[in-house]
Amino acid sequence: MSPAVNAAPREARCDDAPPGRFGRERTWAAAGLTPGTGLALSGSSGRCRETTTVPGLASRAEPAQAGRDLTRRDLTRRAGRRLDDVAAAEPERVTAWLGAPSAAPHSGESLRDPAGRVGTWLDSLGGAGAPGANFLAVAEAAVVRAAVVHGLRLPAEAFWRLDVAWLTLTEPSGRPGRWNVGLGRHLATPAG
Repeated sequence: MSPAVNAAPREARCDDAPPGRFGRERTWAAAGLTPGTGLALSGSSGRCRETTTVPGLASRAEPAQAGRDLTRRDLTRRAGRRLDDVAAAEPERVTAWLGAPSAAPHSGESLRDPAGRVGTWLDSLGGAGAPGANFLAVAEAAVVRAAVVHGLRLPAEAFWRLDVAWLTLTEPSGRPGRWNVGLGRHLATPAG
């Protein structure tokens, strides 16, 4: 499940802040719409942690190391900056990071790294019938993209072509090596 939104994703800005008032209101409007689960996991961002406070998730939320956002290692240097501003200051690095799946010129991760990390974690859950099969992970869009790239065996270049709306479910089903993915089920009505 992608977290509630704050201004950062809409502005393509590196930010670890929790959702603003609008995001919190949409999160509470989605309360009760999440599927039943035996385990709820949360990414480390403020958006993810606050999203897990909706009824039914708060008491079960556990941090998911595999679910950390791919920009987390570089966040302090770029905190609060918009991607356009970083691209203006470091055009070669940003171009390489966005265009080359193995590039990590910003001292963070390449696109291949989160797909591998998230894929290993997803496969460890085992799929239908496995002990961890029924879970809900609140994770940043980058983590959701990485899971889809891994699960459908897409080329890493597809990562940036996947749009992940806030407060939506991406539902993997199947087993390691044979995942199916249900995409983008809204938990809240998006504002017009």
